[in-house]
Amino acid sequence: MPELPEVETVMLGLQPAMEGRRFTYVETRRGDLRVPFPEDFAERLTGRRIKRLWRRAKYLLADLDAGETLVIHLGMSGRMQVYAEGRNRKLGRFHYDMAPEDAGRGKHDHVVFETDAPARIVFTDHRRFGLMTLVDTAHLDTHKLFAGLGVEPLSTGFDADYLKHALKGKKTPIKSALLDQRVIAGLGNIYVCEALWRAHISPRRQAAKVKTQQIAVLATAIKAVLREAVRAGGSSLRDHKRVDGELGYFQKTFGVYDREATLCTTAACNGAIKRIVQSGRSTFYCPACQK
Repeated sequence: MPELPEVETVMLGLQPAMEGRRFTYVETRRGDLRVPFPEDFAERLTGRRIKRLWRRAKYLLADLDAGETLVIHLGMSGRMQVYAEGRNRKLGRFHYDMAPEDAGRGKHDHVVFETDAPARIVFTDHRRFGLMTLVDTAHLDTHKLFAGLGVEPLSTGFDADYLKHALKGKKTPIKSALLDQRVIAGLGNIYVCEALWRAHISPRRQAAKVKTQQIAVLATAIKAVLREAVRAGGSSLRDHKRVDGELGYFQKTFGVYDREATLCTTAACNGAIKRIVQSGRSTFYCPACQK
């Protein structure tokens, strides 16, 4: 499932084709996502201008001039592919290809958007765990998808003081505490493993027993690993691709994730990366330097 850096990467690629633009045409091709489309979904979007495109946790959000927000969740395999008129036309930091005639007509293409950029945006999801809906912008914070979400880890609201307060009294392992979306919104399995490794903290450690000085190091590591991953276009392990069709490449710099039995790259550490299962999720860490 795409985590925060992957969703952020998709948002950055979509912004030139969507933000400040109007939907000139919207078509729902398949309606079998995990949640049905709202009534008159395509009609409510057509002609609307996107005032702002942003991310909250692992959701893409497009605030519309009609007072509604288009909410998109990529699920496990969802992709947003952007095509622009003119071969290799540059929109922002991404290059897009001209749309072939069959763009949006694939077996697993669910929604086709056209904007006055001009651009065509195709949402594809072969596993169908993605989601698209419309929510009143004024009530977004209290909507069931967003109520109770924690702080954004790349915001100024997330720092060592926040993390220290959030972990106080928690008896769960630190890995589980960091994955709790009520504590930190959008942080996922890959980047928790990487941040804990950088901070030399065992994923087994009880959250409340992480020392104050280690919490400060951990908060810095979380921000650093997320920012580096965004710059790298996210991690492409299975389905993630950027909106220009290219892969992310942060997986090439993993310290521990998916590196079971390989040697730890921490200086002066002779440990081997180990994989364990916590709460049904794979955890990768170095027992030698994460204690």
